[in-house]
Amino acid sequence: MKRTEKIGALCGLLAVCCAAAFAAAHTKQKQEDIRETGETILEIDENTVTALSWENEDGSLSFSQNDGVWTYDTDSDFPADPEKLTGLLAAFHPLNASFIIENAEDTGQYGLDDPICTIRLTADGTDYEILLGDYSAMDSKRYVSIGDGNVYLAAQDPYESFDAGLSDVILNDELPAFETARSVTFSGDQDYSIAWKEESGSTFREDDHYFAQLEDEELPLDTGRVEDYLYEIKNLDLSDYVTYRATGEDLASCGLDEPQLTISIDYRTENEEGEESEKTFLLHVSRDPKEQEEAEKKETSEKEQEEDGSSGQEDAEETITAYARVADSPILYRISGSAYEALMAAGPNDLRHREILPAGPESIDTIDISLDGSRYTLTREGSGDSLAWLYEGEELETKEFQNALTALQAAQSASFDVQDGGGEEEIRLTLHLDLEGNPQAEISFLRYDGDDCLAVLDGTPLCYVSRESVVRLIEAVHSFVL
Repeated sequence: MKRTEKIGALCGLLAVCCAAAFAAAHTKQKQEDIRETGETILEIDENTVTALSWENEDGSLSFSQNDGVWTYDTDSDFPADPEKLTGLLAAFHPLNASFIIENAEDTGQYGLDDPICTIRLTADGTDYEILLGDYSAMDSKRYVSIGDGNVYLAAQDPYESFDAGLSDVILNDELPAFETARSVTFSGDQDYSIAWKEESGSTFREDDHYFAQLEDEELPLDTGRVEDYLYEIKNLDLSDYVTYRATGEDLASCGLDEPQLTISIDYRTENEEGEESEKTFLLHVSRDPKEQEEAEKKETSEKEQEEDGSSGQEDAEETITAYARVADSPILYRISGSAYEALMAAGPNDLRHREILPAGPESIDTIDISLDGSRYTLTREGSGDSLAWLYEGEELETKEFQNALTALQAAQSASFDVQDGGGEEEIRLTLHLDLEGNPQAEISFLRYDGDDCLAVLDGTPLCYVSRESVVRLIEAVHSFVL
């Protein structure tokens, strides 16, 4: 080839390479033509949406709306929550962009060729398709396409709403909202009722308002414990549903055909106009029937081993599968093992006072103490800052009496399951109370074994308490009578 021809060929090749390089550089520039923006890219009124569907990593869901009623297109029986669905649409009312990539040609680099979520909706007769791509770690924004040829970095990530499944849009049963329950009735494993009263002659405590209505007595309950129990109900997590159209077979498989425990709560509620109305909330609770059967067998075996003086091997932590149903709702829910145990702890002994002292210290006027065959009397004088306690006419040091009072208050029930009587009396206190009618209460502590004493209130065995707490009470009394 002639020299001039070679030079011409090389020049032509160089021109082609330069053109290709220019085109590549120009394309790269177009792809990276990003500018900051604060514009609204979508403004959709959720009340105008008649169809909504989305597809994410968990599958696809589709809903239709007519006159405020949302329907799950796959199953018209599904109880769709209109507030939750319109809440999803709030992501587009409005959808603002922080950055815009105009005329993006390679949308794959933003994760939009295989989007993490595709949202389709119809509003005012217009169809929309929104693609959610990768998350930009550098900008902390989500890449979004709305079909106009541009790619946007959304100011707020729509996937925070649309990372949702069917359970996230179900119309769950409503839990009660109340300050005070007027009454609580239990049936099943527990069979009694609780009544709320402003005042009662069954207690010496002013803050006692809940009372267990038992066959032969009205038992004052610990207000704090009852309120904690009601709190568990009001804040029960009903988000994990088993089915939303329960059949008889479903109820039986969850043990809810014959619930272990049914809780009925009567309460008052007030509307926006201040008008009160009476309402009743009903909750059924059960454990998985097979698990419950195994647990009962295990409990029986452990009791037999205890009676025989043998001990079984220590088992691993027990798994609890439990369920709940509100009234006759078609929705059945799984609840946590801890929630199940809290709800099942509903007996009078679970909710009663643990302390043996049946009245507040401020109500005590005189204390007669029987100890080691001797009798001692403490009397209260004055009140408020000038309050003092006297023994044999001498004022006790504050610390001495406080030690005795603290020890008495610390004597709390270890178990209300009293099997038999105690032995020798360790100490007896008769409390004369500064209340209407000048009532009195007698508390005796009888030695039961090396670890426990039996507490007897007004001649009736009450519960077991640790002997250590009784010894501290005796030592406190000895400090000022010896």
